[in-house]
Amino acid sequence: MSDSLKNQLLGLGYKAAPAPERKPEPHREEVRRDMTAPRGKPAENRKRPEQRGPRPPDGGRPQTPRPGQSPGRPRSQEEIDLAKAYALRSEHEKRERIAAEQKKQDEARLRREAKEKLKALVEGKALNDPQAEHVRHFEYGGKIKRIHVTEAQLRQLNAGDLGVLQNDGRYLLVSVTLLAEAEAIFPAAIALKVDPDAPAADDPYSDPAYQVPDDLVW
Repeated sequence: MSDSLKNQLLGLGYKAAPAPERKPEPHREEVRRDMTAPRGKPAENRKRPEQRGPRPPDGGRPQTPRPGQSPGRPRSQEEIDLAKAYALRSEHEKRERIAAEQKKQDEARLRREAKEKLKALVEGKALNDPQAEHVRHFEYGGKIKRIHVTEAQLRQLNAGDLGVLQNDGRYLLVSVTLLAEAEAIFPAAIALKVDPDAPAADDPYSDPAYQVPDDLVW
């Protein structure tokens, strides 16, 4: 619009339209806060943790069923009784294993102690003669064993006046009195104990003429 026309309109009583009011620009700090504020519900509708109420005991997560329990239902009385029975049987078997192991250890300990006593008992009391010329066979531990004796010792052995015991892998010729003491301490060590009243057929190796081939002796 030219100035002349504008002046003419103003002269006729027309007023100029007011200029639009310009709003002040927001401060940069406020704009930054608006941009970083979390989206979602308005700030006034957000609740603080203490205002949200108690959480579920499981944290709101679904519970995993235990072994043997179907998901979504409680265990029946039959299932509970069966679980108790399994637990009792397992405990009973555990006690039996412990008892058996303890018994085994006790037997091994008693065996060691008996061997030590036997060793102390026969120390220096064996009658074995390095010059013995006769061989006396006998059965011990399911195998045929032998010991060298003199002619006089062979007669005493067959008469029951002497005996043979095993100690540390050696066969010792001992008196019948010492043999009885050794038997009271460790019966498994008695290798040969002759009963003079027993029939000769019960001990075929007592005959001096009886010889066992070397390949049959262990």
